[in-house]
Amino acid sequence: MDYRCNLIIDSCCDLPSDIVCREGVELIRFPYFFDQEEFHDDLWQSGDPSSFYDRMRNGEQPTTAQVPIPVFEDAFGRAIASGVPTVYLSFSSALSGSYDAAILVRDRLLAENPGAELYVVDTHLASSGEGLLVFEALRQQERGLSALELAEWAEEAQYFVNIYFMVEDLESLRRGGRIPSSVAFAGSKLDVKPLLYVAADGSLSVKGIARGRKKGLKQLASLYEERADRAAESYAVTGTADCPEDVQKLEEYIANTGCEPLLVEGSIGPVVGCHVGPGMVALAFWGQDRRTDVSVADRIARKVKGGE
Repeated sequence: MDYRCNLIIDSCCDLPSDIVCREGVELIRFPYFFDQEEFHDDLWQSGDPSSFYDRMRNGEQPTTAQVPIPVFEDAFGRAIASGVPTVYLSFSSALSGSYDAAILVRDRLLAENPGAELYVVDTHLASSGEGLLVFEALRQQERGLSALELAEWAEEAQYFVNIYFMVEDLESLRRGGRIPSSVAFAGSKLDVKPLLYVAADGSLSVKGIARGRKKGLKQLASLYEERADRAAESYAVTGTADCPEDVQKLEEYIANTGCEPLLVEGSIGPVVGCHVGPGMVALAFWGQDRRTDVSVADRIARKVKGGE
């Protein structure tokens, strides 16, 4: 099929490979490491979640790195050489330096190739949230949007992607500096599960806590009921870090609210998985504008500055 534009996406979208491995789409693979051995996140095409997360359960601590500049040079160079206008939807700049590297490469290549169309969009999203935006971008690509139109669409649409998730291992959050050690210790004793979300600037924020996984899953379903768009083509993306039974339970809770969205089931990849640990459950859906989810203090600051 001939599209008006091509897409470049990255593996932090955590979508099934059979959805994104298609004509007109190129996948950038983030690297990760066990000790000194390097691997590449290819949406589980060369591995399986259970083996990866079992290594973490057994005490191994994988690490991640940003996408190397030569990878962007190769992908963007091919895009320009193809003559087809292209859009890259990037993993949140608040969580990785890869976006900044992509901008550097894009600017240099466009200076060398005047007239080429290559757009880089910071999605300010991660994992299932990024996956939801990519999933719809693929549909918009099929509907004939140009590269410029698709880039402009993504710049605005990202703010209506709501992404919430629950993690099992509080220690993974502690190591990443997301919660204090004292909270991690208390949480492990009390079976408290933190609920987090991706803020409008692409950073992670705490939404609340739940006493146990069952209550946490119910809270995720309640957030969907409270915030989701009720459009005719309502759909959501779920993600699981090797706990598929929890996603099945989450889907049941969502159905019990009277909402029946089309659910796209993804598997949390090794790069995101390195930081959240096994047992994460994520839910992303189209809903309320995330730019309105600011604290009272921030709202006052905006007013003082003469903002909205």
